[in-house]
Amino acid sequence: MTRLDDQRTARAPGHRAGRRRAPAAAWCVPLAAVCIALPAALAWWLRQPLVFPSLGPTIFLALTGSADVAACPRNTLLGHLVSAAAGYSALAVTDLARTPPDLAHPDGRRVLAVAVALALTCAGMTAPRFRHPPGGATTLIVALGLLRTPAQLADLMAAVALTTVLLVLANRSLRRPYPLWAPRGRAAPTADLIRERP
Repeated sequence: MTRLDDQRTARAPGHRAGRRRAPAAAWCVPLAAVCIALPAALAWWLRQPLVFPSLGPTIFLALTGSADVAACPRNTLLGHLVSAAAGYSALAVTDLARTPPDLAHPDGRRVLAVAVALALTCAGMTAPRFRHPPGGATTLIVALGLLRTPAQLADLMAAVALTTVLLVLANRSLRRPYPLWAPRGRAAPTADLIRERP
């Protein structure tokens, strides 16, 4: 390959995008591990449910799309709160609030609970300040009875708050566009690490 070919390759959009993604992965991977490891370590130490599946997509969204309004601290906290409340309301409506989970043998009430929970969550998230897609997993965790008592739901929100603080510190330490609460003005949703720019 000639020097001219090398120069053309370096200018190619795909080549530049690949070079951008490599450094991004270099810090995204360890930060994601730290942001989930700390709540998990506290859960282990305190013997409390401070780590659960929907924290994963919350961390991914904030680290790979920090400029997206759905990833900001306000939407993260309020989105999970709305989702947890929707899940618990579904349990109350179907009289399952005190029933332990049985994922292998769901009955009609459990089917109704998950349907009601997700429907309420979608309704609640129509407001822009509540839109946080990972909350869709939170509401199912509650509606399935995996976390269903008031104490467990308090632990759930404490874990969300801790994770949000970690995400603020992580993004701010790298000087990435991530607000302390909510973006100023109207922020357009973006996937700033995944999207390839020409």
